Amino acid sequence: MAEWADRIPLRRLVGLSRALPRAFYARPTAEVARELLGKILVHGQTAGRIVETEAYLGREDRAAHAWHGLTPRTRVLFGPPGHAYIYLIYGMHECLNLVAEPEGTPGCVLIRALEPLAGIGVMRERRPAARRIGDLTDGPGKLTAALGITRSLYSADVTLGTRTVRKLRHEPRVEIETTPRIGIRHCADWPLRFAIAEEWRLPNTTAAEEGFRGGRNGSRQSEFRTSASRRTA
Repeated sequence: MAEWADRIPLRRLVGLSRALPRAFYARPTAEVARELLGKILVHGQTAGRIVETEAYLGREDRAAHAWHGLTPRTRVLFGPPGHAYIYLIYGMHECLNLVAEPEGTPGCVLIRALEPLAGIGVMRERRPAARRIGDLTDGPGKLTAALGITRSLYSADVTLGTRTVRKLRHEPRVEIETTPRIGIRHCADWPLRFAIAEEWRLPNTTAAEEGFRGGRNGSRQSEFRTSASRRTA
Protein backbone atom coordinates (compact mmCIF):
# COMPACT_ATOMS: atom_id res chain seq x y z
CA MET A 1 0.00 0.00 0.00
CA ALA A 2 1.23 3.49 -0.84
CA GLU A 3 0.61 4.67 2.70
CA TRP A 4 3.30 2.29 3.97
CA ALA A 5 5.83 3.08 1.24
CA ASP A 6 9.13 4.73 2.06
CA ARG A 7 9.07 8.52 1.82
CA ILE A 8 12.59 8.49 0.39
CA PRO A 9 15.13 5.69 -0.24
CA LEU A 10 17.61 5.33 2.60
CA ARG A 11 20.63 5.63 0.31
CA ARG A 12 19.26 8.87 -1.11
CA LEU A 13 18.50 10.17 2.36
CA VAL A 14 22.04 9.48 3.52
CA GLY A 15 23.40 11.18 0.41
CA LEU A 16 21.39 14.32 1.20
CA SER A 17 22.69 14.56 4.76
CA ARG A 18 25.76 14.30 6.96
CA ALA A 19 26.30 12.80 10.41
CA LEU A 20 26.29 15.27 13.28
CA PRO A 21 29.78 15.70 14.76
CA ARG A 22 30.55 15.18 18.43
CA ALA A 23 30.80 18.94 18.92
CA PHE A 24 27.06 19.21 18.21
CA TYR A 25 26.33 17.30 21.43
CA ALA A 26 29.00 19.00 23.59
CA ARG A 27 26.65 21.87 24.46
CA PRO A 28 23.90 22.62 27.00
CA THR A 29 21.37 19.79 26.97
CA ALA A 30 18.27 21.94 26.34
CA GLU A 31 19.99 23.54 23.35
CA VAL A 32 20.85 20.13 21.92
CA ALA A 33 17.28 18.90 22.50
CA ARG A 34 15.80 21.81 20.53
CA GLU A 35 18.26 21.50 17.69
CA LEU A 36 17.77 17.75 17.32
CA LEU A 37 14.28 18.49 15.97
CA GLY A 38 14.27 17.93 12.22
CA LYS A 39 17.41 15.79 12.32
CA ILE A 40 17.39 12.26 10.90
CA LEU A 41 17.92 9.23 13.10
CA VAL A 42 19.32 6.30 11.09
CA HIS A 43 19.67 2.77 12.42
CA GLY A 44 20.47 0.00 9.97
CA GLN A 45 17.82 -0.10 7.24
CA THR A 46 15.49 2.35 8.97
CA ALA A 47 15.37 6.11 9.41
CA GLY A 48 13.04 8.79 10.72
CA ARG A 49 12.96 12.51 11.31
CA ILE A 50 13.08 13.54 14.97
CA VAL A 51 9.91 15.46 15.85
CA GLU A 52 9.81 15.38 19.65
CA THR A 53 12.48 15.43 22.38
CA GLU A 54 12.92 16.01 26.11
CA ALA A 55 15.99 17.34 27.91
CA TYR A 56 17.25 15.87 31.20
CA LEU A 57 19.80 18.13 32.82
CA GLY A 58 21.86 16.07 35.22
CA ARG A 59 22.64 16.53 38.91
CA GLU A 60 20.27 19.48 39.43
CA ASP A 61 17.33 17.72 37.73
CA ARG A 62 15.54 15.24 40.02
CA ALA A 63 13.78 13.72 37.01
CA ALA A 64 17.14 12.80 35.46
CA HIS A 65 18.85 9.48 36.11
CA ALA A 66 22.12 11.37 36.62
CA TRP A 67 20.60 13.06 39.70
CA HIS A 68 21.61 9.91 41.60
CA GLY A 69 25.24 10.39 40.58
CA LEU A 70 27.71 8.13 38.82
CA THR A 71 26.55 4.50 38.84
CA PRO A 72 27.15 1.53 36.52
CA ARG A 73 23.86 2.40 34.82
CA THR A 74 24.58 6.12 34.36
CA ARG A 75 28.31 6.00 33.62
CA VAL A 76 27.77 6.80 29.92
CA LEU A 77 26.04 10.07 30.90
CA PHE A 78 29.29 11.29 32.47
CA GLY A 79 31.39 10.31 29.46
CA PRO A 80 31.96 11.87 26.03
CA PRO A 81 28.90 13.34 24.30
CA GLY A 82 27.36 11.79 21.20
CA HIS A 83 26.75 8.34 22.69
CA ALA A 84 23.54 6.40 23.28
CA TYR A 85 22.01 5.96 26.73
CA ILE A 86 19.29 3.30 26.55
CA TYR A 87 17.18 1.98 29.41
CA LEU A 88 14.02 -0.05 29.97
CA ILE A 89 10.75 1.37 31.33
CA TYR A 90 7.69 -0.52 32.57
CA GLY A 91 9.72 -3.70 32.09
CA MET A 92 9.04 -3.68 28.35
CA HIS A 93 9.90 -0.43 26.49
CA GLU A 94 13.41 0.62 25.52
CA CYS A 95 14.09 4.38 25.55
CA LEU A 96 16.79 6.05 23.48
CA ASN A 97 18.65 9.04 24.87
CA LEU A 98 21.60 10.89 23.36
CA VAL A 99 24.33 12.09 25.70
CA ALA A 100 24.92 15.85 25.70
CA GLU A 101 27.22 18.29 27.52
CA PRO A 102 31.06 18.17 27.66
CA GLU A 103 32.59 15.04 29.18
CA GLY A 104 32.19 14.98 32.96
CA THR A 105 28.92 16.95 32.94
CA PRO A 106 25.89 14.63 32.73
CA GLY A 107 22.98 15.44 30.48
CA CYS A 108 20.91 13.63 27.86
CA VAL A 109 18.09 14.07 25.38
CA LEU A 110 15.22 11.56 25.23
CA ILE A 111 14.04 10.95 21.67
CA ARG A 112 10.26 10.87 22.08
CA ALA A 113 8.92 10.61 18.53
CA LEU A 114 9.97 10.27 14.90
CA GLU A 115 8.37 10.76 11.52
CA PRO A 116 9.05 7.51 9.59
CA LEU A 117 10.98 8.08 6.37
CA ALA A 118 12.87 4.96 5.24
CA GLY A 119 12.62 1.27 6.03
CA ILE A 120 8.93 1.65 6.79
CA GLY A 121 8.21 -1.93 5.73
CA VAL A 122 10.76 -3.18 8.26
CA MET A 123 9.24 -0.93 10.93
CA ARG A 124 5.81 -2.35 10.21
CA GLU A 125 7.08 -5.92 10.55
CA ARG A 126 8.49 -5.01 13.96
CA ARG A 127 5.31 -3.21 15.03
CA PRO A 128 2.43 -5.08 13.32
CA ALA A 129 -0.12 -3.58 15.72
CA ALA A 130 0.38 -0.12 14.19
CA ARG A 131 -2.73 0.82 12.23
CA ARG A 132 -1.35 3.98 10.64
CA ILE A 133 2.12 5.05 9.65
CA GLY A 134 2.11 7.66 12.41
CA ASP A 135 1.56 4.92 15.00
CA LEU A 136 4.88 3.29 14.19
CA THR A 137 7.12 5.79 15.96
CA ASP A 138 4.97 8.29 17.91
CA GLY A 139 6.36 7.37 21.31
CA PRO A 140 9.79 6.61 22.79
CA GLY A 141 9.12 2.88 23.19
CA LYS A 142 7.43 2.62 19.82
CA LEU A 143 10.28 4.21 17.89
CA THR A 144 12.95 1.99 19.44
CA ALA A 145 10.89 -1.10 18.63
CA ALA A 146 10.31 0.08 15.05
CA LEU A 147 13.99 0.86 14.45
CA GLY A 148 15.29 -2.21 16.26
CA ILE A 149 17.10 -0.21 18.95
CA THR A 150 17.79 -2.14 22.15
CA ARG A 151 19.95 -1.89 25.26
CA SER A 152 22.65 -3.79 23.37
CA LEU A 153 23.46 -0.38 21.87
CA TYR A 154 24.09 1.17 25.29
CA SER A 155 27.03 3.60 24.96
CA ALA A 156 27.14 3.24 21.15
CA ASP A 157 28.72 6.16 19.30
CA VAL A 158 26.03 7.89 17.21
CA THR A 159 28.44 10.08 15.26
CA LEU A 160 29.61 7.32 12.90
CA GLY A 161 28.75 3.94 11.40
CA THR A 162 25.27 2.61 10.60
CA ARG A 163 23.59 4.25 13.62
CA THR A 164 23.86 8.00 13.33
CA VAL A 165 21.93 11.21 13.69
CA ARG A 166 22.20 13.26 10.53
CA LYS A 167 21.59 16.82 9.40
CA LEU A 168 20.07 17.48 6.00
CA ARG A 169 22.25 19.61 3.77
CA HIS A 170 19.27 21.91 3.24
CA GLU A 171 17.25 21.52 6.39
CA PRO A 172 13.67 22.81 6.29
CA ARG A 173 12.84 25.34 8.98
CA VAL A 174 10.35 24.15 11.58
CA GLU A 175 8.23 25.84 14.22
CA ILE A 176 9.00 24.51 17.70
CA GLU A 177 6.65 24.31 20.67
CA THR A 178 7.98 24.06 24.22
CA THR A 179 6.05 22.45 27.08
CA PRO A 180 6.72 20.71 30.40
CA ARG A 181 7.96 17.15 30.19
CA ILE A 182 5.51 14.25 30.21
CA GLY A 183 5.00 11.44 32.70
CA ILE A 184 7.40 12.52 35.47
CA ARG A 185 6.88 13.49 39.12
CA HIS A 186 9.90 15.65 39.88
CA CYS A 187 10.61 18.99 38.21
CA ALA A 188 7.44 18.38 36.24
CA ASP A 189 6.88 22.04 35.46
CA TRP A 190 10.26 22.61 33.81
CA PRO A 191 9.73 23.53 30.11
CA LEU A 192 12.06 20.94 28.64
CA ARG A 193 9.90 19.10 26.11
CA PHE A 194 10.34 20.26 22.53
CA ALA A 195 8.25 19.28 19.50
CA ILE A 196 7.71 20.34 15.93
CA ALA A 197 4.53 22.37 16.25
CA GLU A 198 2.69 21.47 13.06
CA GLU A 199 1.19 18.11 12.23
CA TRP A 200 2.92 16.92 9.09
CA ARG A 201 4.77 14.27 7.22
CA LEU A 202 6.36 14.16 3.80
CA PRO A 203 3.83 12.43 1.56
CA ASN A 204 6.09 10.94 -1.11
CA THR A 205 9.65 10.67 -2.36
CA THR A 206 9.42 13.57 -4.78
CA ALA A 207 8.14 15.98 -2.14
CA ALA A 208 10.65 14.67 0.36
CA GLU A 209 13.60 15.26 -1.93
CA GLU A 210 12.32 18.74 -2.77
CA GLY A 211 12.11 19.56 0.92
CA PHE A 212 15.51 18.06 1.61
CA ARG A 213 17.05 20.22 -1.12
CA GLY A 214 15.90 23.33 0.67
CA GLY A 215 12.69 24.24 -1.09
CA ARG A 216 9.51 24.88 0.85
CA ASN A 217 9.50 22.71 3.91
CA GLY A 218 7.18 20.19 2.26
CA SER A 219 4.97 19.99 5.31
CA ARG A 220 1.45 18.70 4.83
CA GLN A 221 -1.46 18.14 7.17
CA SER A 222 -1.28 14.53 8.27
CA GLU A 223 -2.12 11.92 10.84
CA PHE A 224 1.24 12.31 12.55
CA ARG A 225 0.90 14.00 15.93
CA THR A 226 3.42 15.43 18.35
CA SER A 227 0.88 16.07 21.07
CA ALA A 228 1.24 15.67 24.81
CA SER A 229 -2.11 13.90 24.76
CA ARG A 230 -0.63 10.87 22.96
CA ARG A 231 0.34 7.71 24.76
CA THR A 232 3.94 8.17 25.89
CA ALA A 233 5.25 4.67 25.16
